[in-house]
Amino acid sequence: MRAPTASTRKSKNAHRPVAAPSNDPKLLLARARNAAFAEAAKGNLGGGLGLLYNALQDEPMSHDLLADMAALLLAAGKLEHAAAYAERALQACPLHGPSLYTLAFSLSGRGEVDRAIGVLTELQHGAGRDSLQAEAPELVLVAMIELERLRRAR
Repeated sequence: MRAPTASTRKSKNAHRPVAAPSNDPKLLLARARNAAFAEAAKGNLGGGLGLLYNALQDEPMSHDLLADMAALLLAAGKLEHAAAYAERALQACPLHGPSLYTLAFSLSGRGEVDRAIGVLTELQHGAGRDSLQAEAPELVLVAMIELERLRRAR
């Protein structure tokens, strides 16, 4: 058996995952988001919202946190608050597909049909749709169905 060469040692090490420091802000943000959705999935929506709220104290302009807060508020039926957080997320990251989706459904639920149609139309093409497709592809069809429903209901 031959001893490993420098190139074989290098190639074996190239596939080892690199551990991120436990205080890495991106890692902490991801953990907070995951924990919030885990709490919501267990039926503890308030706990999930609390975790996101606390994380927002450290990262108030994180469009991901704002979008997650909006999504959980939408799920809780808090449409006005969901729309407000979605709009804040869109200020931080215009054309963020999940935020457009949440804003549209919040507006639709509040009876703001024309605004909802406008947001869903924006979500139908371009960067917003690409963003939604990348982050939550299962929601693209739902958004287009809602757009057609709202157009017919006018």
